[in-house]
Amino acid sequence: MITDSFDTQSRPLVSLQDIYGEQQHLAELCIVTFSKSIYDTILKEQDCEKIAQINACNGVFPIYRFCRNGRRIAFYLSPIGATMAAEDVIEVNWLTGAEKFVMFGSAGSLDYEKTANRFVIPTSAYRDEGMSYHYAPPADYITVKNSAVIRKAFDELNVPYVEGKVWTTDAFLRETAGQAAKRRAEGCIAVEMEIAGVQSVCDFYGLELYAFVVTGDVLSSDGYSRGTLGDANHNIDKLCLALELADRI
Repeated sequence: MITDSFDTQSRPLVSLQDIYGEQQHLAELCIVTFSKSIYDTILKEQDCEKIAQINACNGVFPIYRFCRNGRRIAFYLSPIGATMAAEDVIEVNWLTGAEKFVMFGSAGSLDYEKTANRFVIPTSAYRDEGMSYHYAPPADYITVKNSAVIRKAFDELNVPYVEGKVWTTDAFLRETAGQAAKRRAEGCIAVEMEIAGVQSVCDFYGLELYAFVVTGDVLSSDGYSRGTLGDANHNIDKLCLALELADRI
């Protein structure tokens, strides 16, 4: 099987030092958002400065920094999907020195009764993507290590939440009825596109990921509903929680 052929042991042929030079130390923590609306809100409401950029043939992607309670916090707008989201975490760590990443986004609900009107704290992620197998031994699930830290913070803030497994897949148009039924039977309560890949690179490089999601659309045994997808994508409450969480880690 191809999953048995990934090499997590030998040295890479390309390093970020070859591309960017020496690692920088410009921030302690980084906030990762997938919402352009939330990203624009941070730029508008915080005293931000551009500190670095990710260079690619399809454009330049800036990384900004602001200060909160004496801490230097970086942030950027992440691409969607496990491969690029995880790759950007690696590059942002090199470009800024940030070792803690607070990441929030939206997800599809696999169990509406459990997830409705609650934040979802992932405890493990089903690895239905390719990125994680380059950074962790083959397995069906990867543990989302800092779920207990988020649970403690949400308890202190009196935030409604539910904990559970999530299903990470890059192929959202192949979230089939059969696959959804299997994941649901294993205890998955939501489906999203990044967490397994990002957690794997954080584990590999000794970084800390703090991830939570909000469900919007619903994948039930009867079909699909867009639900509150727009609100789940862009609701500013996620940013407020991310900032509170940043104060506690």
